[in-house]
Amino acid sequence: MQVTITVADRRITDVAVPQYPDGNGKDQQINASALPVLTKETISAQNADIDMVSGATVTSQGYLESLQSALDQAGLA
Repeated sequence: MQVTITVADRRITDVAVPQYPDGNGKDQQINASALPVLTKETISAQNADIDMVSGATVTSQGYLESLQSALDQAGLA
């Protein structure tokens, strides 16, 4: 999974997930519901301190790890 962030004035203004597991129908279904929630929470929280999505533990963990890396690279961690 890869999470990218857009930052303006040291604030997260956008979050994208250009790469994520979608190899089967279950992955597609989980990601279709979990990723919008995770990205919205990220913009609201402005950090990686967000709740995992119930039923999408693996997706949430991968998202949070990649998000933390993006925050580190942007100097926001």
